[in-house]
Amino acid sequence: MFGIGIPEMLVIVVVAALVFGPEKLPMFARETGRMLRQLRAIADKAREDISSELNIELPEIALADLDPRQVVRKHIADVLNEEDVPRHDPA
Repeated sequence: MFGIGIPEMLVIVVVAALVFGPEKLPMFARETGRMLRQLRAIADKAREDISSELNIELPEIALADLDPRQVVRKHIADVLNEEDVPRHDPA
């Protein structure tokens, strides 16, 4: 998830507990979850609106698709899989 491992997640939880305090942390987590659900609903609605207006089907985008490392690997693999096409030298 977002390239965050268990140690990093633990550090985030400890820092959040220190900053917000143990009594406010559950409320903060609830509000964060509510905000993320609302953002996802807005994004889904925008995707539906664009699809219906343009009469096209947009593919689902996963968070992994937005990882720059994956994008670079995909494009490098595409280039490596292309057939070698002889190119003419303009000279």
